Amino acid sequence: MRDYLRTHEGEVRLFIVLAALTLSLGFASPTFLSAGNLASLLNNNAVNVIWAVGLLVVLIAGGIDISFAVGASVAQYLTALALNAVGGGNWIVGLLFAGAFGIAIGCVNAALIAGFRIVSIVVTIATFNALFGLLMFTTSGKSIYDLPDWWTDRVAVVSLGTGGALMLPAAGMVAAMVATWFLISRTTTGRQLYAFGDNPEGARRAGVATVTIQFIAYGWLGLMAGIGGLMQVNLAQEVVPNALIGRELDVLAAVVLGGARLGGGRGSVFGCFLGVLLVAVVQNGLNLLGVSPYAFKMLIGLTILAAISLSNFDLGALLAGGSRRRGHVDLN
Repeated sequence: MRDYLRTHEGEVRLFIVLAALTLSLGFASPTFLSAGNLASLLNNNAVNVIWAVGLLVVLIAGGIDISFAVGASVAQYLTALALNAVGGGNWIVGLLFAGAFGIAIGCVNAALIAGFRIVSIVVTIATFNALFGLLMFTTSGKSIYDLPDWWTDRVAVVSLGTGGALMLPAAGMVAAMVATWFLISRTTTGRQLYAFGDNPEGARRAGVATVTIQFIAYGWLGLMAGIGGLMQVNLAQEVVPNALIGRELDVLAAVVLGGARLGGGRGSVFGCFLGVLLVAVVQNGLNLLGVSPYAFKMLIGLTILAAISLSNFDLGALLAGGSRRRGHVDLN
């Protein structure tokens, strides 16, 4: 237990902060800890968690991607058209379509980054605007309401008591977390992702196929974007081209709050989940207390600024009065 606390100190601290904030909001607002509000909190943020664990893989590999919400929008719209073309399908067919479209978009980003050696944030800003413009131009902003019944049926998977239940997107969230944890923690590819993010040149010399690693990272985020878009439709009951736009920075802030480093080589699925919950709890609590939503946006901006400013500093080394070397590669 002591070893776990030492190696997961950041996650433990984040959990304590989240628990304290939850209890404080529970006292400040009688409805915060109700079964209905907690279920709504988890259901409405399930998609953000799915996206967040995908973004985590990209951040671990030393990249950044802010186009995933647009990618999810494109994937869900194309999935709706494809399902109508094949007569409706089912969840398996839907997951295949959404995943394939999402992976394709992620691989486009990877190809541009690796092929032209362009900074990842520049590429994803470009693809964000290109995909969003293309989507809105070709669809004229029209929503799709004629969807298969299986896609829009509300399915409760866990009951939280009177007035609250976890719906199907929450199950998708858990599956995405488990799959991502397995990828980064239990596979050689996961170790290579960490190594490449921590020291790209060292990883290259150690024999890591760096281009392949980038395709895996961005392809995984594309897969999670497509699945998240599929789950969002189950919540919203419709496909709206621009409904998902604007959530990118919330997800990014949540992932860095969870311990992922903007610079690569660090991050965990559990920390990522706690980060999303912290952002969700703050936003939900501010809404219940009647605080302006602009205050939440200010907090998100400050969080990202702090993460960028501190991404290359080892605070433990600074407090100890020394320095630690980054760049060690361990593929064993």
